[in-house]
Amino acid sequence: MKKNSNAKSKRRRVVLLLLIIIVGLLFIQSEWLGRTIYPIYYKEEIKQSAELYELDPLLIASIIRVESNYKPRAVSPKGAIGIMQLMPDTAEWILSHDNFGSISLDDIGRQPEAGIRIGTWYMKDLLRQFDGNLVVSLAAYNAGPGKVRQWLKDRTWDGKAESVADIPYGETRQYVQKVLHYYNKYKEVHKDL
Repeated sequence: MKKNSNAKSKRRRVVLLLLIIIVGLLFIQSEWLGRTIYPIYYKEEIKQSAELYELDPLLIASIIRVESNYKPRAVSPKGAIGIMQLMPDTAEWILSHDNFGSISLDDIGRQPEAGIRIGTWYMKDLLRQFDGNLVVSLAAYNAGPGKVRQWLKDRTWDGKAESVADIPYGETRQYVQKVLHYYNKYKEVHKDL
């Protein structure tokens, strides 16, 4: 009688485990779970700035995710500020190169819409500087355009996605890989942005 009871208990556990696996697989493929794992905040602000500067909003969302994880008042150990983590000198340079109305350096470090607009403008400018090469522009967003130009000139890195592992700065290498990872995931999950 005890063997029969143990066998039934074992079958129930196997059936329960299979049921959990099946339900888990359904959730993994679901849009809901994808949006839960890869959320996007400040969608309207991202859409507006991306439209203004003719960039993919999912690219901007990916940069934000890696830079600050959507924290508008983030400050890095190196002093980068705001939701898109711009160095104050870079932010001041950006503010002097276009008409951003009343946006100030303080706004960039506190207000998501200001930080998103300035960071999106900067990404557009980097893409212009580097002939539309997304991978090189992302590296420049992190390490600075001067440093990336030096890598390209010295042939330390060829600027191709296939050779991201050759980027000399580990932080920049990981940054580019993370942004590209989130960009690909966002394209799968957030087709409506």
